[in-house]
Parts: sequence; structure tokens; C-alpha cells
Amino acid sequence: MKIALLGYGKMGKTIEKIAIDRGHTIVIKADADATYDLTQADVAIDFSIPTAAFKNISNCINNGVPVISGTTGWLDDYEKAVDLCNEKKGAFIYASNFSLGVNVFFELNRTLAKMMSSLKQYDISMEEIHHTQKLDAPSGTAISLAEDILGQHQDYDAWNMDSPETGSIPITAKRIENVPGTHTIAYKSEVDTIEIKHTAHNREGFALGAVIAAEWIFGKAGVFTMKDVLNIG
Repeated sequence: MKIALLGYGKMGKTIEKIAIDRGHTIVIKADADATYDLTQADVAIDFSIPTAAFKNISNCINNGVPVISGTTGWLDDYEKAVDLCNEKKGAFIYASNFSLGVNVFFELNRTLAKMMSSLKQYDISMEEIHHTQKLDAPSGTAISLAEDILGQHQDYDAWNMDSPETGSIPITAKRIENVPGTHTIAYKSEVDTIEIKHTAHNREGFALGAVIAAEWIFGKAGVFTMKDVLNIG
């Protein structure tokens, strides 16, 4: 495939390496404010910045190019992207995290939340750690994990940053140099603690998942998720 990389930072460069190793060609490498011609691309992968993501996604859909987006922090416009994709009969996947392992972790999180929903003695908390260059907090992955818990656990109806509040899941966000991403979910009672945790060792897991998603969506139409790509859940 001929791939357009919309966002050519550290993640874009990692995606480039993996895509080339898998036999693909990179035809566009665009930074946030760059102009680009999508006519030569079979598919686009957007890992840009929050202020550029919706513009990139819309541009791809309007030009008939399937688009994969892993940019977080732009989701106020997500429904607009979905509506545009459906209107134009385009192809679009957004994921807060494309890592194959993280998407398995999402399923474990939903299952555990459902199991724990009847055990009132456990309080839920979350922690996420990322590198110091990450622009948004909490991470998109942490928000996805929290939203999935809310969908399964009847005692919680919101999440918030740091402060324990009745009915709200507190999320602690830390920024530490050279940490690709760590997410921990804890259920704590007076007698014990249950934790599930995902630790990324490098960016390659995120990049590989994005390339696999791009391979999967080529030739399709619709709005999809990584559950469709991996056929899980």
C-alpha cells in the first residue's frame, strides 16, 4: 500500500519503519501545518496533534482515502468525523491506543469491571504514566478505560483527575521522561487490592497496531474500531 503519514514525530517515524518492513511505501510525510496531496495515497495514518486531527481526518474522508487516527485530545469533533464518514461512504478508524496488547487489556478491563460491580466494598482508582512530551492528560487510553468501567459498573457515573469523589473514578496522570505508556486500574478494599496493569516497553506496539489497522481497512467502507480489526469482544 501507499501510506500517507499525517504527523511525522516520533510515532510517525516508528510507523514508517514498521510499514516499510511490511512491504508498504510511504508517499507523504506531513507535519501538523503542512499541505499535502492525497491523490497518491491508498490509506492515511494520522498521529498528529489535537488541533490538526479533525482537519486531517476530514481531508482524507473528503478525498476518498481511508484514514486511521491515533491522535487524542480532539474527540469533541469525533461525531462530526463519524457523520462525515457515513455521508461520504468513507472508511475511518479512531483508537485511543492501537497497541494489540492494550486492546486485549481493554477487554480485560471491561470483564473485570462487570465482575466487580456487585462488590460494593471495593473503590476504583486509575493511574497513567507517559513521557513528558505528551500533550493531553489524562491519556486517551485512560479515558477509554474509565468510560468502559462506567459502562459496566453501576456505582460509578463519572471520572475525574486526582480527587476521590463518590461515584467518580479518580485518575492520576504522571509525566516521566522516556515512558511510552503505563496504565494501572486498582480495586481497593480494607482487606485487599486487585490490580490490572499494562506497561508499554516502546512505541513499536502502538505503531504495529496502526499499520495492521491500515492494512485491514483498505478496501472497506464504514466507521470501525480495533475490536473489528482484531475480531475481539
